[in-house]
Amino acid sequence: MSYLVTALAAIFVFLIIVLVHELGHFTVAKLVGVKVHEFAIGMGPRLFKFGKGETEYSLRALPIGGYVRMEGEDEESTDARSITNQPVLARIAVFAAGAIMNFLLAIVIFSLIAFNVGAITTTVDKLDESLPAYQSGMRAGDKIINIDGENIGSWEEIVTLINMSNGEEIKVTVDREGATKTFNIKPVVEETDAEGNNIIIGIYPRVSRSFGDIIKAGIQKTFFFVGLMFEFIGRLFHGNVGANDVAGPVGVISLVGEAAQYGFLNLLNIAGFLSINLGFINLLPIPALDGSRIMFGLIELVRRKPIDQEKEGFIHFIGFIFLLGLIVFITYIDVSRLDIF
Repeated sequence: MSYLVTALAAIFVFLIIVLVHELGHFTVAKLVGVKVHEFAIGMGPRLFKFGKGETEYSLRALPIGGYVRMEGEDEESTDARSITNQPVLARIAVFAAGAIMNFLLAIVIFSLIAFNVGAITTTVDKLDESLPAYQSGMRAGDKIINIDGENIGSWEEIVTLINMSNGEEIKVTVDREGATKTFNIKPVVEETDAEGNNIIIGIYPRVSRSFGDIIKAGIQKTFFFVGLMFEFIGRLFHGNVGANDVAGPVGVISLVGEAAQYGFLNLLNIAGFLSINLGFINLLPIPALDGSRIMFGLIELVRRKPIDQEKEGFIHFIGFIFLLGLIVFITYIDVSRLDIF
């Protein structure tokens, strides 16, 4: 039964994320007048198709991707409606639209979660009187605005900064009815059964159900995860990322299945995170990804003349081969880590 749940949950998550991503490309391509030959969800053998106008719509067997096949995208074309014959800003918009839609999807998902459980604010609702926050002078109703010089925009940032203290004293600044107060608080480090420790100061957030706070919570959580993506890239360049810190399709399916075991809201949460992940990675200037095509467009804007299509196509081809090899390598790591066999 758990395998069935994992399979259905993975298909549900991938279908939504990929559909929204490709719909972004498709919609903007149509708006700027590009001829679209095929809108496909999934990869591999075609399960079924239907045609409407000049576009074929298809569903394919492997729910791990999708594509919008546009005139002139991977070959030379003299058609006036070819993607390559569109103004450079129009082309950039087409290639950026998929990632933008993924970010918007994440905002919608996190807002739906906030609608169900309430939007967690940065205002303290209650305190544990036996723990440092209360003993230092913080009280219910205090709005946390700064920790150790870092301005606070979300409860996740508060939790992160407390955890980063490693139990060392932190300086917490709050807004109390218009007045600013600062407290020196030494967190308590609790040992847990799992790996690592639980670092706490004894505060609990106020939950809001107003429409404005719900939308704000969705936006904040999306930006929080985007920040984590940038942090990961920084660690990658500094050599602080190992093979066990990344996951391919097999690892992601396992992660989705695990989230599904804990309920639909947990599944939505991982779907929001994966949507941000897909959007962010696609904007990286790696050949064969949308970010690379956007980069070539920006170079064209600066040079004020187009880049040779054959050379650009060759670069994307090399990038595609590299990405395939990387996926195979990461999948091997996933299988080894999960001990599937």
